[in-house]
Amino acid sequence: MRKLVLFAHMSLDGFAGDTNGGLGFLTYDSELQQFADELVKTVGAPVYGKNTYHLMEGYWPTVLNDPKASGPSLAHAKWVQEIPKIVFSTTLASADWNNTTLIKNNVVEEVNKLKQQPGKDLVIFGSPGLAKNLMNLGLIDEYKLTLHPVILGQGISLFDSNTQMSNLKLRESKTLGSGVVTLHYTNR
Repeated sequence: MRKLVLFAHMSLDGFAGDTNGGLGFLTYDSELQQFADELVKTVGAPVYGKNTYHLMEGYWPTVLNDPKASGPSLAHAKWVQEIPKIVFSTTLASADWNNTTLIKNNVVEEVNKLKQQPGKDLVIFGSPGLAKNLMNLGLIDEYKLTLHPVILGQGISLFDSNTQMSNLKLRESKTLGSGVVTLHYTNR
């Protein structure tokens, strides 16, 4: 059975993006890139909310046509172009990016159907609004977070006052040279 995994970068004070949703606060280096590359190997389908879907759909296909694209970026662009993708939105009329399935309603039923399919895990990339909704529905099985050594003070929260209490079990943690801490939790 596949799991639904949340992968998100966050600041020490719990923000997954600045006030504009930007990720300029990330301490991104080759060690964190290696961590992300290993995580990508576990992905059977990336899962996006509407905003993250629009960002990804608007960026990665352009890399495929960029003659200056580097090896790792080009490889990731090819991967994300071909892999089945899931987008959750009640307002999108369609999701036309290659291999994308749009889920508009019956979220619990649809996620449970996806989990029953064979293959690698379903991984939510960022998408804090979607992540909060799926958390509150009890659908997220694992959390793979990178905690960055920065306090933003304000931004887009990954957890808020509506987030339901969950007891988690720490499976793995690692402190990177940059001060980023990777955290892997599962539901008990």
